[in-house]
Amino acid sequence: MQKTFSRVATALLFLWMAAAVVFGAAADPDRLTRQANELMGQGDLAGAVEVLKQIPPPAGGGEGEAFVRSRLQIARLHFSLGEMDKALAAAREVLALYPDNSEAKNFVASVEQEGQPRYVTFLKDCIRFLPALAKGAVMTLLLVLCTIVISPIGGLLIALGRLSTFRPISAACWFVIWFFRGTPLLLQLFFIYYGLPSLGITLSPLTAAVIGLGVNYSAYLGEIIRGGIQSIEHGQMEAAKALGMTYGQAMRRVIIPQTYKRLMPPIGNEFIALIKDTALVSTIAMVELMRAADQLFNTYFNVTALVLAAIVYLVFTTVFTFIFEKIEYRAGIYEHR
Repeated sequence: MQKTFSRVATALLFLWMAAAVVFGAAADPDRLTRQANELMGQGDLAGAVEVLKQIPPPAGGGEGEAFVRSRLQIARLHFSLGEMDKALAAAREVLALYPDNSEAKNFVASVEQEGQPRYVTFLKDCIRFLPALAKGAVMTLLLVLCTIVISPIGGLLIALGRLSTFRPISAACWFVIWFFRGTPLLLQLFFIYYGLPSLGITLSPLTAAVIGLGVNYSAYLGEIIRGGIQSIEHGQMEAAKALGMTYGQAMRRVIIPQTYKRLMPPIGNEFIALIKDTALVSTIAMVELMRAADQLFNTYFNVTALVLAAIVYLVFTTVFTFIFEKIEYRAGIYEHR
C-alpha cells in the first residue's frame, strides 16, 4: 500500500512539474516575442498578433514591460493592416494599466487624427515636427560644411603624397586610401567613437563624426584629385620646368589650377553623397536630421516625420547640386562658346 501511494505521489509530482514547464513556456514573453518576430519576418502579421496576445498583463503590480511592448506592437500591426479600432483597443489596454505611458498616448492621438482631412493633419504634423527636424537639419548642414572644408585639403595632401617619388610617403598615402575606401564608413565611425576610448582617447560625438567623415572623404577625394592631376599632359610639367620652376611651383601654378574644371563633377557627386551619409552619425549618439526624424517616428508613429526629413534632404541636395553646377560652369567659362 505504501509503495502504491509513493508511486501515485511521484506520478502526480511529475505531472505537476511537466504542467509547470509547459504552461510556463507558453507564457514566456521572450519566447513569444521571438516567435512573433519570426512570423512578421515571414509576412504573417495576423499570426504575429495572435502570438503577442498570449503575453499576459502583469499580475499583482509586477513588471509589465513585456506586456506593454507586446500591446504596442499589436497596435502597430493592426494599424498597418488598416484595422484602426483594433489598434486603438490594443493601445488602450496599455493606458488602462499605465495611464502615463507616452508611447501609447501618442499612438492613440495619431490614430484619432486619421479621421481629419489629410491636409489638416499634414499641416498640424508639420507645425509639430519641423522645430525638431530643423535642429537636426542644422547639425547635418554643420557636418557637411566641416567635411567640405576638411576633405579637399586632406584629399590634395593624399594625392600629392601618392604622386611623390619618396616611397614611404607614397606607401603611407596608398595605405590610407586602401583602408578608408575598403572599410565601411559606419565601421570607421564606430571605431573612432566607441573603440578609441579603450586606447584612452575619448571624443565627443561631433568631433568623432567630423573626423570620421573628413578622413573617409579625404581618401576618396585623394584618388579623384590624383586622377585629375595625372590627366594633365606631361608636357605641361616639362614646360614649367623649362621656365625654371621647381616641382612644387609647377604643381601650384600650372598643373593644379588646370585640374579644377575636371574635378568639379566627381567632387560634386561625392559631396552630394556626403549629405546622405551624414545619416550614419546617428549611430554614435548624434541627433542630426535622420536621427531626429527617427525619434519623432518612434514617438508618434507618424510617417509625416520621415516625409519631411526626405523633403529636407532633397532641398539640401538640390541646393548643393545648383552650387556645384555654377562652380563647374565658372571653372570652365573660357571653354564655353
